[in-house]
This record gives sequence, structure tokens and C-alpha cells, in this order.
Amino acid sequence: MKKINILLSIISILTFSIVSIAQEEVKQDTIKQDTVKNLKSYGLRIGIDLSNPIHTIINNDRKSLEVVADYRIKKNLYIASEIGFLNRNEQEDYYNFITKGQYVKLGINYNTYKNWLNMDNEIYVGFRYGFSTFTQKVSNIIIEPNQILPPNIINENQEFSNLNANWFEFVAGFKVEIYPNIYLGTQFSLNKILSQKKPEKFKNLYIPGFNRVYINNGGFGFNYTISYRITLKKK
Repeated sequence: MKKINILLSIISILTFSIVSIAQEEVKQDTIKQDTVKNLKSYGLRIGIDLSNPIHTIINNDRKSLEVVADYRIKKNLYIASEIGFLNRNEQEDYYNFITKGQYVKLGINYNTYKNWLNMDNEIYVGFRYGFSTFTQKVSNIIIEPNQILPPNIINENQEFSNLNANWFEFVAGFKVEIYPNIYLGTQFSLNKILSQKKPEKFKNLYIPGFNRVYINNGGFGFNYTISYRITLKKK
């Protein structure tokens, strides 16, 4: 899992570096065209998170898909959303658990990057409000009473349904236009649970859309996306 995330991060950095070099070359060609209008495309941009299919292919214990979308409402301001589902089978030291559910996240992105003439890239910050409904199934619970007696393994499955959680995310990332209206992007997020419905005598270890729940109900996320903008108008 860590190797996959590291690989995706390296790909993201290389992509941004290559595009930045290409932009510098284009800047030299376009800097003389100061009479050309720098039109911005407004429309719906939709795509998928590429890290989920990669995880699904490599890891048989995980099936997931995330669709990403945003809509430009001002020059540097976007309404953004992610919608997806997750089916994850996780093996821990003292138990196994399966998390299955769906989620939706909605918020805004603000582009801090000043584009050159006729460029349409982003280095942005923003936030999301996320909501998820899911089930948890726990099995093979190992209880160790002490160091003398052997551990007791409970093979009975315990399923907890009708669970939910909502949270807040601070996000930061970038998108680069690699071809007209086609974008590659990377986004990182820091998450904090606002409220959640937890199973009895158990806790939510993993929440679809939020990912693993760490101490103090915090977490983080990452995606690597490809998307296409349907241009509705230009300004």
C-alpha cells in the first residue's frame, strides 16, 4: 500500500515538472502576443481517481471507484465534488474487518496559480464536507487474556449496518492541462470527523471517503486524477 502511494506521488511530481518545463517554452513563444485575449473556459470538468483502479488491480481485498467533478464559477474559484464507493477487506493483528459503503464530498477550490497567456492550470487550496453511509463486518477476533493462557479466537462474524459519518477536509493540490480540456491532477487532504455512528463495543477503523481513522478522529487522503472539461462558455 505504501509503495503504491509513493509511486503515485512520484508520478505526480514528475508530471508537474514536465508540464512546468513545457510551459516555460510556451511562455517564450507567447509573451510577444500581448494583443491576444486570454480567454478562460467555463464548464463542467469530470474525471476519475486513477489510484482506485490501481489499488483494485493490485489488491484483491479492495474494490473502489471515485468520480471527481468541478465547475468554475469565477476566474479562480471552483465548486468541487467527489463521489465514490468502497469495499475493503482489512486484516489486522487481532481481527479482520470488512468496510463497505458509499460517500459524497462537496466544497470549493481556490486557484492560487497565476497562469501565463492561454494556460489553464491550477495550484489550489480548498475544503470539503464529506458524508458516508456504510457497514462494518468484524471476524476472527483474537482475545489474549494474559501471557500464560493461549489466545481465544472468535470466528463468529459480527456485522454492523446503518453506520454513517460526516467530516471536514482541508485540501491542496494541482491540475495541469496536458492536452486541450484534458487534465492530470493530484490532491492531498487532512480530515477531521465531525460526528459518526459507531458500532456497539467497536469503533469505525475505516470509513469510505475518509479512509483510515487515526487518533483524535483524524485522517488524511490522496488521489491522482484524470479529467475532461466540457466547455460551456469562455470569458
